[in-house]
Amino acid sequence: MKQIEYYSKKINKVKEEIHKAFIGQDEVVNATLKGIICNGHVLLEGVPGIGKTLLALALARTIKGSSLSRIQFTPDLLPADITGVTIYEERKGFYVEKGPVFANFVLADEINRAPPKVQSAMLQAMQERQVTIGNETFNLPRPFFVIATQNPLETKGVYPLPEAQVDRFLFKVNVGYPNKDHEKMILYSNMEIKTMDQFGVKAVVHINDLVKLQELVKTIKIAMPVKRYIVSLVNATRYPDRYDIEEGRYVKWGASPRATIFLALGARATALMEGRDYVIPEDVRKVAYDVLRHRILLTYEGKAKDVQVDDIIRKIIERVPVI
Repeated sequence: MKQIEYYSKKINKVKEEIHKAFIGQDEVVNATLKGIICNGHVLLEGVPGIGKTLLALALARTIKGSSLSRIQFTPDLLPADITGVTIYEERKGFYVEKGPVFANFVLADEINRAPPKVQSAMLQAMQERQVTIGNETFNLPRPFFVIATQNPLETKGVYPLPEAQVDRFLFKVNVGYPNKDHEKMILYSNMEIKTMDQFGVKAVVHINDLVKLQELVKTIKIAMPVKRYIVSLVNATRYPDRYDIEEGRYVKWGASPRATIFLALGARATALMEGRDYVIPEDVRKVAYDVLRHRILLTYEGKAKDVQVDDIIRKIIERVPVI
């Protein structure tokens, strides 16, 4: 409990520093921090200009000793531009030039602008934390965290992410507009264009603290009734008719067992951030949307009728009892 209380305070300090640059959107900041604590990756989706990239840059600044790479995904990007390449020079012979993926924090900006061939270069890195260049395989730094951004408005010049890659993300977080009060604060603090240095974001935790946090979160206890509740939630995404969910007829595929694992892990991170060493059902509900929204696939009819996956998840949470 002493460790949990100590790191819970550290996390609050990180949030305070992030909010110097990224104002409001507490749920988005919390979800991003939970992703790091769980040693997972986060996909941020929202319209342009709401601060997705700013959040990633501010977060990296709060971690002392960490490295940050920003990859601007474009249609002409090549896999070697991400992972690296084998180079030959007459005096040195063959050697490997590592790409920008070799960093603690990788900001994949506008990730859906690159073609599938480039997207596949991220699969091994995100899942196995290693990269193969030529005949050699290299481990990525620890911790390794991908925070990707995409906007849902444009359909030209973009490539939908393969389901295999989307499933690699622990959370898919919808970033909305700030409320009026927060937007006033944004206006007052950004009367002129600022650089990151001018926001005054300071490093308040060390990179080694993140590694300890990722081990500590695994020790958070989950009682058997909460485990059954998690399994029931995921089961309801696959067989919504069994739970009397009318909108379930628009569900083509439900969530995979990976969603079950991530629900438990995300709930543990929530408990840790709130200073507890045990999970309650509310912890599960707090991460349910971010874990499930990109793992429930709709039928063609559901897409045509603009059925929202979040509405289906809300119905599932309402109908599935805590056993």
